[in-house]
Amino acid sequence: MVAVTVASLQELRRITEAVGQLRDRTVQDVVLRSDCRQLRITLEDGQTLLVTVLMDEAGKPRLDADLIRAAEEAPQGQLEVRFDGVE
Repeated sequence: MVAVTVASLQELRRITEAVGQLRDRTVQDVVLRSDCRQLRITLEDGQTLLVTVLMDEAGKPRLDADLIRAAEEAPQGQLEVRFDGVE
């Protein structure tokens, strides 16, 4: 029997929420890393779902998922400061 911890339930909920974002979306591209440790799903709207296998301190595999949203353009009227170097 495997013990389920609160942390693993929270991780499972987070992963479920990230994967749930795929519902009713158009998938543009899917890439599986050669070592099968990461799956990248690119959506038509520019968002990317990364599903990764990570190793914890004990060497046990742990599933992780992140939804990366496309960067939004700067809102109108926002001050933009650039640092070009020392003059």
